[in-house]
Amino acid sequence: MRSSTRMASHRSTNDQAHAVPDGPSGGWADPYGEADPYREGAGRPAGRRRRGRKRTRPFKNLRRLVKAGIAVAVALAFLVLGDRFAVLFAERKTEDQLQKSLHLEAAPQVEIDGFPFLTQVLDKRIDTAHVTVPDLAADRVSLARVHATAHDVRLDGDLPSHLKGGTVHSVDGDVLLSFEDLDRELGASQVQFSKLGHHAIKADGQVPIGGQRLGLHAEARIGRSGDRGVSTDISRMRLDIGDVAVFRPGRNGGLRLTPKAAREVAKQRDKVRAMLAVPAIAERAGIDRSQIRDALRNESALERLTGTPGFVGKLMKVNLFDVVADQPDLPAKLGVDPKLMGAVRGVTEPQLADQLNLSFELPKTPGDIRIQRITVERDGIRARLSGGALPFGDTPKARAAGGR
Repeated sequence: MRSSTRMASHRSTNDQAHAVPDGPSGGWADPYGEADPYREGAGRPAGRRRRGRKRTRPFKNLRRLVKAGIAVAVALAFLVLGDRFAVLFAERKTEDQLQKSLHLEAAPQVEIDGFPFLTQVLDKRIDTAHVTVPDLAADRVSLARVHATAHDVRLDGDLPSHLKGGTVHSVDGDVLLSFEDLDRELGASQVQFSKLGHHAIKADGQVPIGGQRLGLHAEARIGRSGDRGVSTDISRMRLDIGDVAVFRPGRNGGLRLTPKAAREVAKQRDKVRAMLAVPAIAERAGIDRSQIRDALRNESALERLTGTPGFVGKLMKVNLFDVVADQPDLPAKLGVDPKLMGAVRGVTEPQLADQLNLSFELPKTPGDIRIQRITVERDGIRARLSGGALPFGDTPKARAAGGR
């Protein structure tokens, strides 16, 4: 019994020495005398807290940079939009001023180069601007497109709110007289124009003469007329009367048989006799009079004459207008309407040339604009321009130029 009492007493004393405190004020002591860093309610070591703060700072700095970048981007976007709106406003105002100064039916298209534009406005100087004028009337034709590039444009007015006008220091560009427009404006007679060479064009189509439509063919050389004009020199004009005869106006012109018709006539002896009976034919065709007398009397002589080389060519030299006086019924035998012959005979070279005349002069404009070079391209006639000192708008220079 005493032994049991001592064991209980020893155990009770030991338990009190290592008892766990009931309240939160006591700490858990390990054998090394350190507090448990993972116990609930215990703070983290100081070293770990410092490392955690260092890890969050870069993210805070990054967020600040992103916000600043977005703010800058938005500000730049508004500046760009404002600059572009200013460009559009200036382009519209310039178009109105050019339309008034140049007396254009339609407003031109203006595109201003350079960014930022507002700095150019404040300086009252535009480096480069492109101007396109559609359908500009020039004498009897319309220029399909006038394109010009203006350099060093000086502006006048209370900018940017009010643009009065300005002066273009130098300009270069080109004008196009398109074949499509020529076909529509000058080709009411169904004539089409096309390129023949670098400085030449050709015209092919039909014209109404004597109640019939005759084939028309011509060529024209294109050149410069002065500093502002384009000239055309019409040549090799001819009218085709079916496949029977060809009419060429002018001093050395006339109405002559086609090669096909001449070969057919050479095969028909009655027609050959009718032609040889006209004295003027011998002279025009270069046939010896003795040969003609023998051919009119003897069939074999006629056959020898018509079978000689070059006889068809000699027939093609005969001007049918010279035959009508002595043989009024001969044109009808050859397949040519006598009334049509009379109508064709009244057609003069200037009349035909006027229908094909492409000459024009640039409209009068303020400043000094000149044609430098003219070329014929696949789609039309193009003239290269250059000049300068071109005032526009409501400025003293523009008013003075407009009053000239």
